[in-house]
Amino acid sequence: MKFNDKGMIKRYLLHLLIIVSLTVDAEAQNANQRYTDYIQRWKDVAISEQSQHGIPASITLAQGLLESAAGASRLAVEGNNHFGIKCHNDWQGDTMLRDDDAPNECFRVYDSAEESFADHSRFLLRRRYESLFELPVDDYKGWAHGLKRCGYATDPNYAHRLISIIERYSLYNYDTAVGRQADDDALFILEHLRTSHAICKTRSLHYVIANPGDTYSDIAREFSFDLDELLSINDVIKDSEIKAWQEVYLQEKHDDAPSDMKSIVIGEGETMHSVAQRLGIKLNRLRELNPSKKDKPGTRLRLHK
Repeated sequence: MKFNDKGMIKRYLLHLLIIVSLTVDAEAQNANQRYTDYIQRWKDVAISEQSQHGIPASITLAQGLLESAAGASRLAVEGNNHFGIKCHNDWQGDTMLRDDDAPNECFRVYDSAEESFADHSRFLLRRRYESLFELPVDDYKGWAHGLKRCGYATDPNYAHRLISIIERYSLYNYDTAVGRQADDDALFILEHLRTSHAICKTRSLHYVIANPGDTYSDIAREFSFDLDELLSINDVIKDSEIKAWQEVYLQEKHDDAPSDMKSIVIGEGETMHSVAQRLGIKLNRLRELNPSKKDKPGTRLRLHK
C-alpha cells in the first residue's frame, strides 16, 4: 500500500490507534469480569477460612487472584492449585511439574479448588508465618508485606501487587463481613449473645473456634450444654484436650462431606479427627469410608462411597 499524502498517513495511523485501543479495552474488560466472577465464586470460602484460622479473607482472595490468574492458570485449571503451593518434602498427594523459579518444579494437585483453599490456610499456619497472626485481621497491608518478608513469593513487588488487587476490588470489605443470614442464625446467636466465643457457621452447622487453653467443660458451661452431649457431637471422649483454633460443633455433624469433594489429604499437623471437624462430618463415617487408611499426614481419605 502506498500513501500519497500526509493526510492519508494520519488517517491510517488514527484508524490503527482506534483498533488497538478497542482491542486493549476489550481485553481489560474481559480480565476485569474474570476477576469479579472469581471474587463472587470464592468470597464465602475465603470468609469461612478467615473465621476458622484468622487469615484475612482479602489476602486469601488476592493471593488466589494473583497466583491463579483468577482461576485461569494451568495450575488452577489442571491441578485445582489456586495458590501456587509447591510440593515440599511433606506432600504425598498428586503433583504436576511446571517451570517457575527453576525448570520443572513440583506443585501440589488437589481434587477440588476448595481443598486448595483449605491447604492454603494450613500452609500459612506453619511456624514460618506465625508472626503474621500477631497482626489485626483487617491489616491487609501488614499481611501482604509480611507474606513477602516470610518468603511466600520471590517477586520483589509481591506485596504491592496484592495490595493493589485488594484496593482495586475493595476486598478489605470481606475482612469484616459477618456472612450470616438474619433468620434462624440470628435466633441461635441471640440465645448465646453473652458468650465469649464468636459463633460461626458452615454447611448449616453452628460451631465455635477454640481459644488457647479452652476445655470442653468450659465451652459446655458457656453454652449451657450437657458435657457428654458436647463430647458426643465432637467425637471425643471425656478429658480430651482441644487444640487451639479447632472447631467445636454445637450441633450434630453431617454424615457426608460436601458433594463436590471426592477426597482429601490429611495435612501437616492434622489427624483424621481434625479433618472430620474441618469438614463438619462424623468421625465414624470418615473411618467407615477409609477402614485401612493410616491416620497420619499425607494420607488421602475418601469422602464418599
